[in-house]
Amino acid sequence: MKKMFSNKKTLTNYITYAGVILLFVILQSMSAAGGLSSALKGQLVPVCAYVVMALSLNLTVGVLGELSLGHAGFMSVGAFAGAVAAAALKDVIPAGGLRLLVAMIVGALFAAIAGVIVGVPVLRLRGDYLAIVTLAFGEIIKSIVTNLYVGMDANGLHASFLNPTLHMEGGKIIINGPMGVSGIAKISSFLAGFLLIMVTLVIIFNLVNSRSGRAIMALRDNRIAAESVGINVTKYKLMAFVISAALAGAAGTLFAMGQNTVSASKFDFNTSILVLVFVVLGGLGRMWGSIIAAAALTVLPELLREFSEYRMLIYAIVLILVMLATNNPTFKNFFSKIFKRKGVKNHE
Repeated sequence: MKKMFSNKKTLTNYITYAGVILLFVILQSMSAAGGLSSALKGQLVPVCAYVVMALSLNLTVGVLGELSLGHAGFMSVGAFAGAVAAAALKDVIPAGGLRLLVAMIVGALFAAIAGVIVGVPVLRLRGDYLAIVTLAFGEIIKSIVTNLYVGMDANGLHASFLNPTLHMEGGKIIINGPMGVSGIAKISSFLAGFLLIMVTLVIIFNLVNSRSGRAIMALRDNRIAAESVGINVTKYKLMAFVISAALAGAAGTLFAMGQNTVSASKFDFNTSILVLVFVVLGGLGRMWGSIIAAAALTVLPELLREFSEYRMLIYAIVLILVMLATNNPTFKNFFSKIFKRKGVKNHE
């Protein structure tokens, strides 16, 4: 048992798993007992989606060390691909849970393909150039989806750009251009969100602790030294980028299938910045920090709704204060001393 928890990183991973499970049990119990308001219940699925988004972006920004500002684009690809898959399979797979699983897999696959298309040319860039190009990618995806029309009839799926008139025989439109997808059957659930978070943590933790993960972090710390020992830069950077994109696609499907209507405007530049804030606030490379930051900052505006005139002002002030506190050397030294004392006591 001591060997299992001898590694500090492994211990942190198990604590993260336990914390997520404990929080799920508490919220599920409160929901069953009527302890959560309807507004907070409605926030559970979006919170899970944003937690997965923060974890996936942390893989790119924190573990790989590359700044991406187009993560909402991958979420958008997953959302609309998953929505089309769920609508097309409604009669084939009547069970909502199974249909959601298939839709999330489809969303993840399409987002992964988009990650490859973007990653191959873009990951040759670094720093500000990479951030600008990923930002442009997010806007390109938004523009494509805004002008995309997808419908389904007895002959299958039909797609068209810039032309709302689809040649269908008694079918229905799924993606209606700027209007997006409406009349979505809500099949996302808090349980599905919890399971997706756990799968995301398992994938990221296993990747980070693997040989590939060590190669990715070596590229982050010193690219020249990593190349000198034979590490394939393109391969490992693309691996992390595509996995991050696929997880964001699955999160997009989860989010979309919990809404009545989803449009491309929901996944704009502001969404990418919001997810980046979650990552920076929680700490680069710290998955548990991303979980806490994403959950807290997603729920906070809803908790401040009674202060409707000032809630965004309060939200901004809280965000600034937390950022100042987490980057203050005095706070860091204070908490490090506490953890050191705890470590000494446990050792004794």
